[in-house]
Amino acid sequence: MKHTQKGFTLVEIAIVLVIIGLLLGGILKGQEMIVQAKVKNSIADFSGVSAAYFGYQDRYRATPGDDGGAARWAGGLIGDNDRVLEGLYNVVCPTPLVAGSAETCKWWDHLRRSGFVAGSGGVQPTNAFNGILGVQTGDGLTGAAVLPAATGFTNIIMCSSNLPDKVAIALDVQMDDGVPGTGAVRSSAMVGGTPDITIATVSPPTYLETGTNTYTLCRQF
Repeated sequence: MKHTQKGFTLVEIAIVLVIIGLLLGGILKGQEMIVQAKVKNSIADFSGVSAAYFGYQDRYRATPGDDGGAARWAGGLIGDNDRVLEGLYNVVCPTPLVAGSAETCKWWDHLRRSGFVAGSGGVQPTNAFNGILGVQTGDGLTGAAVLPAATGFTNIIMCSSNLPDKVAIALDVQMDDGVPGTGAVRSSAMVGGTPDITIATVSPPTYLETGTNTYTLCRQF
């Protein structure tokens, strides 16, 4: 008895390929939309903390964290009113804060007690990439520099760490000039993808988009 073996026609194969192409396109587009949403979220982090900072200054005529009048709140820890935030942005903040805690930890405590930032305590919030959102004065006046001194930051800066290369580039382009070593937004490459702690001491002249590099971005208020 003779059997006829049937295969796929060219039309059927073409239809399958079109369907696969549409699925892949949808997946890639969805991933891009997720990345863009996280970029917008990161921009909102910088804008929100900046607004909280200036709101606090307007209300209390002081810098959060450095505020010598923080005893206005029960349990509030005062700063030394020298207009410099002692400590680095990624310092480990104790829970609860103690008298000797870094002013970069007291910054968040003061903003939260005043109602400008949600939550309580002095532990730094995190960004959408599980990196630290923190502040410090300049390039690190009271410890090892987070960014090289050549960046020229002298005022209070806000840093966001563990940012994927695509996100770091998009943030710098949208908020500044897209160059890691100039402007109001500057960056440092992270070493081995280790968040918040091990940070390269030399800011790269250009961003390297490999899909595996991560960056810490800092913006001066």
